[in-house]
Amino acid sequence: MAASAADYAFNPDNRGPLERFTHYGQCGQPGNGQYASIWLLVEDGVITQASYAAHGCMWALACGGVTATLVTGRPVEKALLLESKDIDLFLGGLPDGKGEQADRAITALRNALGG
Repeated sequence: MAASAADYAFNPDNRGPLERFTHYGQCGQPGNGQYASIWLLVEDGVITQASYAAHGCMWALACGGVTATLVTGRPVEKALLLESKDIDLFLGGLPDGKGEQADRAITALRNALGG
């Protein structure tokens, strides 16, 4: 059974900074409205761990969680192919007006990877 948006939003397993990371990216500024941050541990060109932080609604948290989940175990070049529409599809469709949450998560990922 597929996980729901709530599962991703409220599952703390991949939320918060990694103790050890090689890459960090964000979109927006913590303390200044909505934002998304992502921490990545990249070893030999593969993302071996990913975690996120986000501020906003449940959908912001869900998009961050899905992004961290989808990039874990992927080569960096494959992770850079991830798009907002992939997160939308994975979550079974974001509600109207919530697509910016997926955009924010992807921007944080790309900022982390320099892409």
